[in-house]
Amino acid sequence: MFLYKVDDEVELGLLQQQHSQQLFTLVDQNRAYIREWLNWVDGTQSIADTQAFIERSLQRFTHNNGVTCGIWYRGELGGCIDLHEVNWSDRKSSIGYWLAAPLQGKGIMTRACNGLMRYGFDELKLNRIVIYVAAENFKSRAVPERLGFQQDGALRQSIWMYDRFLDLVVYSLLASEWKAQKP
Repeated sequence: MFLYKVDDEVELGLLQQQHSQQLFTLVDQNRAYIREWLNWVDGTQSIADTQAFIERSLQRFTHNNGVTCGIWYRGELGGCIDLHEVNWSDRKSSIGYWLAAPLQGKGIMTRACNGLMRYGFDELKLNRIVIYVAAENFKSRAVPERLGFQQDGALRQSIWMYDRFLDLVVYSLLASEWKAQKP
């Protein structure tokens, strides 16, 4: 079991099958909100879809190839954060995330990303972590900017979002930058 305490309010915990119903319900309750920026939402139509997602995530974790966590805020599941597949030869990975609409604006995602970065840089000894964000998703772009990531550029029309292509902004942080900004 992977459990990472970020602070007194936020914990990151490995998603397991026992979380399937809770996660599916959270996605379903926030479907319209998260659908604006995440193209997997329409493919999550049943608890079986969520169970399959969790099973794939557990397989990746078992093979030391990333981790998908629930974000627990004050003991309640509020979203997900993912350290995607790890390129071990180059010691790099990327982070993806989403948070339920009612929890926005509390600094939860910034804290969750900071916790996952701590895990990636300090424990996995990664050299580079990347965050890809839709260019027009200013709330999500604020997270890597607050955390000291550098904007590397943009990938034009990089992702199909139901009825249009979106540009992605690429942010990265290096281990040396992480160490320099730690207190």
